[in-house]
Amino acid sequence: MSTLKDCNDDHRRVGAATANAEDAALWRWFSMLMQEARIRWCRGHAGYFVSVDHQHVATEADFDAAIRAAKKKCSNITATRKRQLL
Repeated sequence: MSTLKDCNDDHRRVGAATANAEDAALWRWFSMLMQEARIRWCRGHAGYFVSVDHQHVATEADFDAAIRAAKKKCSNITATRKRQLL
């Protein structure tokens, strides 16, 4: 018989696995762009500025948030370009 605690534990495990997968995908994306010299960042007064393919894509207060925002913006740009090609 499953208890409420068992259900909560299951939800936590699924949440942790999802977060780990998302982090792994993010840092694989970052590593690929680093190897190809396509991503650049610098720290300024407003936080971290991130550029991909010489285009500014994100500014956030901390590095992790800036890279996550850059990936999200680049994913949105790619999805929009794919829709335009259809």
